Amino acid sequence: MAKFTLGIGVGAVTIALVSGCVDSLANQAKKDPNSIIGKKTDKIEKFDPNAKQEVSDSKVRADDPILYPLQAYGPMVEQISKMYVEHALDLFNASEGRYPKDYDEFMTKIIKANNIKLPVLPGGWKYAYDVPNHKLEVVKATAGEPNTPKP
Repeated sequence: MAKFTLGIGVGAVTIALVSGCVDSLANQAKKDPNSIIGKKTDKIEKFDPNAKQEVSDSKVRADDPILYPLQAYGPMVEQISKMYVEHALDLFNASEGRYPKDYDEFMTKIIKANNIKLPVLPGGWKYAYDVPNHKLEVVKATAGEPNTPKP
């Protein structure tokens, strides 16, 4: 009889905890309007090598084991986005025998034609297309020296 009562007690506590978690998940579905999580963009600027901007190297630098996922989010999104656009550029090169000749052709034939939407980047970072190198860069305007690598 004691095992039966204990089983009912454990079951009741489990149901109470699960129902609390379900309510919590429902509240989590309401997103903060200022959050970038889940937002997409097709805004890609033209890369200017002479502009005062910081160019990201997309390397994960995590020094706190608790905050590691947050510290890794931006660089991982950058890496995935760069690979996605690089693949579209490679397919264009394979079919046309060349890369896009300018920024406008890149936007029309790569981004718009493939309906590419990239994740919004955190911290004021933006996407920029480097025409001569046929590469997507991640940049942030800065008052420092041009093209300083991300620390």
